[in-house]
Amino acid sequence: MKLLHVVGARPNFMKVGPVIHALRSHTELTQVLVHTGQHYDANMSDIFFTQLGLPAPDINLEIGSGSHAVQTAQTMIAFEKVVLEHRPDWVLVYGDVNSTVAVTLVCAKLGIRVAHVEAGLRSFDRTMPEEINRLITDQIADLLLTPSADGDQNLLREGIAPEKIRLVGNVMIDTLVRLRPQAEAHWPALQQQFGLARYGLITLHRPSNVDEPAMLRQILTTLNEIAADLPLLFPIHPRTRQRIQGQGLADLAGRIQFCDPLGYLEFLALQAHATIVLTDSGGVQEETTYLQVPCLTLRENTERPVTVDVGSNTLVGHDMAKLRHEVARTLQGDAKQGAIPPLWDGRAGERIAQIITQHKRAL
Repeated sequence: MKLLHVVGARPNFMKVGPVIHALRSHTELTQVLVHTGQHYDANMSDIFFTQLGLPAPDINLEIGSGSHAVQTAQTMIAFEKVVLEHRPDWVLVYGDVNSTVAVTLVCAKLGIRVAHVEAGLRSFDRTMPEEINRLITDQIADLLLTPSADGDQNLLREGIAPEKIRLVGNVMIDTLVRLRPQAEAHWPALQQQFGLARYGLITLHRPSNVDEPAMLRQILTTLNEIAADLPLLFPIHPRTRQRIQGQGLADLAGRIQFCDPLGYLEFLALQAHATIVLTDSGGVQEETTYLQVPCLTLRENTERPVTVDVGSNTLVGHDMAKLRHEVARTLQGDAKQGAIPPLWDGRAGERIAQIITQHKRAL
């Protein structure tokens, strides 16, 4: 039995690792790791493979950057050759990046079975490219592996056959649980490097926040005000740095401490010790929920509502007054208290391995 795992961008790397590790004990399986190269910068890709203990990709399609249409089309063309050569029994795709939907489309047309890890998540906002990727992937994949019960409910509402849906838990949390001790080992050096005591941690990269000059100006102005009361560290996405510089907004953020993107272990340590995290990242919403660190999400919606309903996440949207208010609450000791959702226990990869090996060629 041959499996192809396909990853394209940094969030996928934390999801594929636990599945590969869990399947290694099944000697009847051959696993092939395909990296489409959607994240190709070393700081955004190579270091993650090293820190996560992932094998080097067997195949790198080297797609690189481009518009959504270009990335999707080029991935489809390149991956079709791979899948025709290997003829796998299953292809596993992860998350909601462009390579996920591209690979699923290729496999559906060639009759190759696809399992979608992290299926069923919905923001109900079709202006988000990721939402389109999620909707299409889940309609044509053969096995839908969900991280939380709301994912099952979404899929059933969309007419997906119940026998295709399996609730397995959050595979990203497997990686967090396994590597948290290693992450903690980085904390003393990070404290010294950045001069940290009580601090907030920022990540921003979504177009709704960084591509609109007026919105980015508001966000930076507000964050700079917050930084007068709470030091803020911002490991800045290359795309976000380009927008700030290109729009001449750097002077608005004089109090904020910027740094280059960090490895998984360093960033996990910073999340674990932060007073509060300010983000628009889906994965960060999940990680802070598990770590029970207050998280403010600068988005009008989230495809991970369990992080709000159960966890420590609060949506503030683009309401800068609400952002200031929620930070003030946290600094006053009134931060939102969250719990860890069911099956976010570090064993989702094992459950996925069990399901895949049971299904083998047929559902």
